[in-house]
Amino acid sequence: MSQEQTYTITDLAREFGITPRAIRFYEDEGLLAPTRAGRNRIYVRRDRTRLRLILRGKRLGLSLAEIGELLGMYDGVRNSSPQLKRFLGVLAERRRAIEQQREDIEAVLTEIAMLEKQCTELLAENPAGAAEARAELVARLRDAP
Repeated sequence: MSQEQTYTITDLAREFGITPRAIRFYEDEGLLAPTRAGRNRIYVRRDRTRLRLILRGKRLGLSLAEIGELLGMYDGVRNSSPQLKRFLGVLAERRRAIEQQREDIEAVLTEIAMLEKQCTELLAENPAGAAEARAELVARLRDAP
């Protein structure tokens, strides 16, 4: 019988590019529950998978409470209708937030381009071009929601 592979906190921290302190924090939050051998934490494949899911949830912008709920789904009965519906709701919410962020970023990038144009025209000693770029920016800001 082969023994399950184990990991130290240092192994996981190195693999995922995070600090051991971050892993201990997730443990304190109840998201990870390694076994112990004295003072040493012993992580198994399940813990490694949970850590991967925690970090993926954080990249998606989920709260620790949402991540905990999703981890509970991972540990529970898989593919049950209520779990899948809840997960779809969480994903839809994140999609809306990220799409709004994308719109905001696109608006700021457009405004930066207008400011760059204005600066370029001023450097080229083209006051008419700079005034045009400034007017375009002012109009955009005035019409923004």
